[in-house]
Amino acid sequence: MLVDCYRSPMDHEASRPASVGATVMGNRGRRIAVVDAVFVDYLLVRTVGLPPVDLYLPIDAVTVESAQRVLVDASADEAYERWHRPLKSVAHE
Repeated sequence: MLVDCYRSPMDHEASRPASVGATVMGNRGRRIAVVDAVFVDYLLVRTVGLPPVDLYLPIDAVTVESAQRVLVDASADEAYERWHRPLKSVAHE
């Protein structure tokens, strides 16, 4: 499910860093993810590999080429290492 969660008091269209559904391209020119949600300070993206993984990209780590194309200075593996936040494990009794 794609959700646009970006909200600001002014909510100017021009201030949006990217659009939900935008393609995230790595530094090797390969597609590494798709934007699932846009927040004020980060993008929630889902990788295109199997299994898909959620990454949390800080806004200052992306370059918006257009509303439908976002660039990051990282390969898919580097992006995973930098921006993947695994769920905390639940203690089993």
